[in-house]
Amino acid sequence: MTSAAYAATSAEGVPNGGVSFWYRQIGAPAPRGPLPGDLDADVCIVGGGLTGLWTAYYLKQAQPDLDVVVLEREFCGYGASGRNGGWLSAEIAAPARTYLGAHGEAGVRDLHAQMRTAVDEVLRVLEHEGVDADVQRDGILHVARSRAQLDRLGALVDDERRWGAEVTRLTADETTARIAVSGALGGAHVAGAARVQPAKLVQGVAAAAERSGVRLFERTTVTSVRPGAAETDHGTVRARFVLRCLEGFSAGLPGQRRTWLPMNSAMVVTAPLPDAVRARIGWHGAELLGDLAHAYVYAQRTEDGRIAFGGRGIPYRYGSRTDVHGRTQPATVRALVRLLHEFFPAAAAVPVEHAWCGVLGVPRDWSPTVHVDRGTGLGWAGGYVGSGLTTTNLAGRTLRDLVLGSDTALTRLPWTGRQVRRWEPEPLRWLGVHALYALYREADRRETRGLARTSLLARAATRVAGR
Repeated sequence: MTSAAYAATSAEGVPNGGVSFWYRQIGAPAPRGPLPGDLDADVCIVGGGLTGLWTAYYLKQAQPDLDVVVLEREFCGYGASGRNGGWLSAEIAAPARTYLGAHGEAGVRDLHAQMRTAVDEVLRVLEHEGVDADVQRDGILHVARSRAQLDRLGALVDDERRWGAEVTRLTADETTARIAVSGALGGAHVAGAARVQPAKLVQGVAAAAERSGVRLFERTTVTSVRPGAAETDHGTVRARFVLRCLEGFSAGLPGQRRTWLPMNSAMVVTAPLPDAVRARIGWHGAELLGDLAHAYVYAQRTEDGRIAFGGRGIPYRYGSRTDVHGRTQPATVRALVRLLHEFFPAAAAVPVEHAWCGVLGVPRDWSPTVHVDRGTGLGWAGGYVGSGLTTTNLAGRTLRDLVLGSDTALTRLPWTGRQVRRWEPEPLRWLGVHALYALYREADRRETRGLARTSLLARAATRVAGR
């Protein structure tokens, strides 16, 4: 498929889609060929995003004689791996109570510690493999813009410290001295996270995997997965282990429509900020930026001085449909631009140069899982709920150990082998998700108008969601 097939359209006068702005920066990757026909392998990985690529890379590092095949419908890094906000952080989406009952505080602490180690590991591999991904490690700045958000900020600080993170509580003045977010009442800085350019990262990992001997086949649609084989439109790959690493695109496989819900998240990016605007905003480092709203936002300052700003648009499309090459809706573009200007009034005159969206996987309990059934050889990892950039690395190393039959600290983590109930059938799924986010947005509006504590609407929505 040519790069023209991924060309951006326009929404609100802004280039829209084309997979993502990150690929507009670096250009579409050179295409790899499709599966040439039936073949045999030791491990077949379905999905050429970061979960699949990290798994393949680490399998070959651990056992170079393994024949590892990756199958990808578009190109490696086409999905969320090349569209996300570039947060290489130790954040994991799962609420602690998901794992506390069965594994206790020690198990949850181990999972968080391994996530912090995974940030270091990604940076180690990038340096070892010579991948330039615009890395700058200045941590995360969480900003509270209402009294209710300030209340939740205190809980976030306590939670981060409980699980071993290095976090600093900031006053309003200390927060705006770092980044001049309009209306900031306070903040918290969590050390250790890094800003990256997602497309550069995932393309670097794909190239490293290929150099190690992994066979990558693109433009190959997997039509079904069964023990011992992955069927595609170009032939069948027979393998002892078949690993599903599709995350938000899992619903495209037969039998997986209700496994993980494909949630949509969207981004816009400005032109490089003029010096006068940068002087008013500050942001002299490369801290990642997020708020404490229920329909939260996430942002980074790019290497070339832009603001990339993201949040939820239309959260879910009926029947688990996904976007076409990252194109989002005009209403989503308008909403994100409005929020961007609320956060940074000084940037109101700076053009917005691109908009796009991606799909992430949400399990019914909003907590990721990693699993390999050694009896059938089937395995999977995902359900990262938008916190997957680092989590994919931990998942890939865990899948490696599970495939190789190794009993390690990773295979004993609380997320390994968990079984999660399926999502409700349509139309309940669509109605539930849209009702959930309607409640969250109304809660945000009420909190902005002065509620001092988290809105009861948001508390109810969280209980209904099972989070």
